[in-house]
Amino acid sequence: MNLPNSASEQGSIVEAATSIRADSHIGKLLQDAGKLKPQDMERVLKLQQEQNLRFGEAAQKLGLVAEADIQQALSHQFEYPYIPAAEAGLSPDLTVAIAPYSKQAEALRSARSELLLRWFNDGRKTLGIVSARADEGASYLAANLAVLFAQMGRKVLLIDANMRQPRQHEIFNLGNGMGLSDILAERVPSVQAHAVKSFPTLTVLPAGSPPPNPAELLVRPSFGALLSGLETSYDIILLDAAPSQLSSDFQVVAARAGGMLIAARRNVSRLAALTELKEKIMHTGAQVVGAVVLD
Repeated sequence: MNLPNSASEQGSIVEAATSIRADSHIGKLLQDAGKLKPQDMERVLKLQQEQNLRFGEAAQKLGLVAEADIQQALSHQFEYPYIPAAEAGLSPDLTVAIAPYSKQAEALRSARSELLLRWFNDGRKTLGIVSARADEGASYLAANLAVLFAQMGRKVLLIDANMRQPRQHEIFNLGNGMGLSDILAERVPSVQAHAVKSFPTLTVLPAGSPPPNPAELLVRPSFGALLSGLETSYDIILLDAAPSQLSSDFQVVAARAGGMLIAARRNVSRLAALTELKEKIMHTGAQVVGAVVLD
């Protein structure tokens, strides 16, 4: 038996073995997903050896799979869940779930990193998200951040606290049956939340039945008690609040959450409205964590 004579030779052998295991795993994932047939595996492996290619490169060169298939297999291998656009069944607003490698998704990941450093690093768990107007992206930002934190393996709860113009049930393709309003009105005995398929650590609590008195429901002590109780079960809780120009509901959400993130839209948001929103948040005693400008 011949043994490697040097550390570099041993390193090369280990690297080659690791590569083979990784490629075989990709092949199995593609086969399990129905993208490759057993007979295809032999063709891919042969071309891989002949041209010194990665397994995915060889499979693509043979026209057996597409780049999207490789990315999906890699997401499973590295436990990074996302949903191909063709299979999503979700709103196109959910950028980080259906287009995780896009420029927009990368910008949202930067926002997530800032929040981890500036807000969620000190034992805090709850954050509200608000905009001045309905077309400035608070619901979009809340939904995408919820998915991004779930992709890290964090246990996330997204609450639609905008009971006037709720959107989260549409973004995640959920029925807007019982939800937050019903809990606060004591119409249901427990939290009616929905697990999101393909994101096992993400749960969404819809706004619920449209109430005639959203502000009065939010100001009830039961809202604060609800959040305190949920913080024992989740790593991160995000609250999608109603726009400030629509109602004063966001101020109650701010006071309960302790911190608010402002969503603004490029060439849409107005500085005066954003300044007023910031001041109103601060008057509640909550902290303005930052602002995210969306395209």
